[in-house]
Amino acid sequence: MKATGVGSNAPQIRLARAGDAAGLTRLFERAYGKYVERIGKKPAPMTADYAAIVAAGDVWVLDSEGVVVGAVVLHGADDHLLLSNVAVSPERQGEGLGARLLAFAQDEARRRGLGEMRLYTNAQMHENLAIYAHLGWTRYAEGDQDGFHRIFMRKPVGA
Repeated sequence: MKATGVGSNAPQIRLARAGDAAGLTRLFERAYGKYVERIGKKPAPMTADYAAIVAAGDVWVLDSEGVVVGAVVLHGADDHLLLSNVAVSPERQGEGLGARLLAFAQDEARRRGLGEMRLYTNAQMHENLAIYAHLGWTRYAEGDQDGFHRIFMRKPVGA
């Protein structure tokens, strides 16, 4: 997949490499740390094995001069692309980097010939639910999974 960016100094999207695993762990710990108190435990992205996820070829990063400042984890299924996780470094939030990662995910779903994207998020992450709804995602289910109360959402890929 070709790296993408906006402007010459903008972070570039690229497939994660083995050497990115530690940076991904730090990124997700920092991005999701604010939810620990609200949820009562670490959100799932804070405990994932990023070395294994990177080895599976499921992570794309936003690389800013060798520093991972954002990432998206995507898992393909027969009829949809699961957006398993998306995060941006707290100090880089508000720059449109999350929107770039979501647009990349939609392009990847289209490239794979899939008509729908799906995601789930913790029911306590109200900010994320509002963002996804604003971006055209709709709820299709809610329930307990892996010890978390989750909201499941979907979005058609479109042309």
